[in-house]
Amino acid sequence: MSLKNDEILLKMAKTGMIPVFNHKDIDIAIKVLDASYKAGIRVFEFTNRESNALEVFKNLKIYAEKYPDLILGIGTIFTREEARRFYFAEADFIVSPALIPDVANYCNMKGRFWIPGCATLTEVYQAKILGATLIKAFPGNLLGPGFIKAVLSVLPNLKMMPTGGVEPNKENLSIWFEAGVHCVGMGSQLFDKKAIERGDFKGLENNIKSTLNIIQELK
Repeated sequence: MSLKNDEILLKMAKTGMIPVFNHKDIDIAIKVLDASYKAGIRVFEFTNRESNALEVFKNLKIYAEKYPDLILGIGTIFTREEARRFYFAEADFIVSPALIPDVANYCNMKGRFWIPGCATLTEVYQAKILGATLIKAFPGNLLGPGFIKAVLSVLPNLKMMPTGGVEPNKENLSIWFEAGVHCVGMGSQLFDKKAIERGDFKGLENNIKSTLNIIQELK
């Protein structure tokens, strides 16, 4: 799937949440993806955190062909080589925990949507210069909603996505959306490891759906 940046941004805004997940077992990754899609997720970030992440992602990407409206990207990309590998694995977008010019330049060259992680206004501005249209505020639990407000007060045309520390409840989510986020990234707070271990994927689906409903109410 080759999508324009605006199309990806629109889908991200529509659901308001990007699940962030990784697992070394492709069968579990597939079940989590299924539960997420059934709950209403249309943009999903798998992360490059296991030694076999590329292999799992390739299989997940093939499986995801059954969901033609699903955008599947890769996160935790630190190098140009990693970006290259996942570009050829057909990742729809590439996310980094930091601002890495090599990754930015490669994605720009290939026309692939990329999201850098930034923790200061200087980094955010440099990311903008490099062409970023969506910034990952990371780690969100340390930066807080105040960081989002401060950035948008001087760079109002940028779009921000906090990841790390975002909680699936109305109290926490309302603070982030009031600060002006485009969407939120959510990983461990959304995916209950114990529920996954016991195979409660229906419960996972219900939790994701509940979180999406809260976000829709807030938007």
